[in-house]
Amino acid sequence: MTGNEKFDDQELFWRSNFGTDYLDRNNNSSLITANAQLFRKVFSFLDKVPDSVLELGANIGLNYLGIQEVEPSIDYTGVEINTLAHSELSKLGGTAVLASIFEYEPSEQFDLTFTKGVLIHINPERLKQVYETLYKASRKYLLVVEYYNPTPVEVEYRGHSGKLFKRDFAGEILDMFPNLKLVNYGFCYHRDEFPQDDSTWFLMEKKVT
Repeated sequence: MTGNEKFDDQELFWRSNFGTDYLDRNNNSSLITANAQLFRKVFSFLDKVPDSVLELGANIGLNYLGIQEVEPSIDYTGVEINTLAHSELSKLGGTAVLASIFEYEPSEQFDLTFTKGVLIHINPERLKQVYETLYKASRKYLLVVEYYNPTPVEVEYRGHSGKLFKRDFAGEILDMFPNLKLVNYGFCYHRDEFPQDDSTWFLMEKKVT
């Protein structure tokens, strides 16, 4: 990655100081505990705890640390576009890839691929490319944890426009790949003991053909 001309507005936004400031706002141990509870719940619907996971948009690794609390043996790979976030992620022990989600080409498949609070910040015109990466890189399960809305809608994000979008991400993925089935889903209320900022999670599985 050498030139800004390679990145769209959303990518430049997260590579900028705003993306760096996001690290400080979300570097909180309570988030790790909440993430552990979320993944513990999600894993309970799998046939077994995954041996490997891929996260697109990993930031500083708070999801990785939550996963580690549930099962330290999981082989984790995280893709992150912000250089400072990638630097922090690389210190945690998993595999940290510095790349745009759109540039990343997995060389292997993972038991579970997921995004968490990432699809909402992707240019809607490029979502299908991310869906394809999640699908192709998954050996069996896909998970999205995002803000849900039955129809696409843009929401102002900390005074910025064109940076946050709600929609039925999981529904679009299921429509795009007919051999996926919905395993389970759930809502994480912001007043829960282990809050996830009113996100909704959707767990999908590749059906054996």
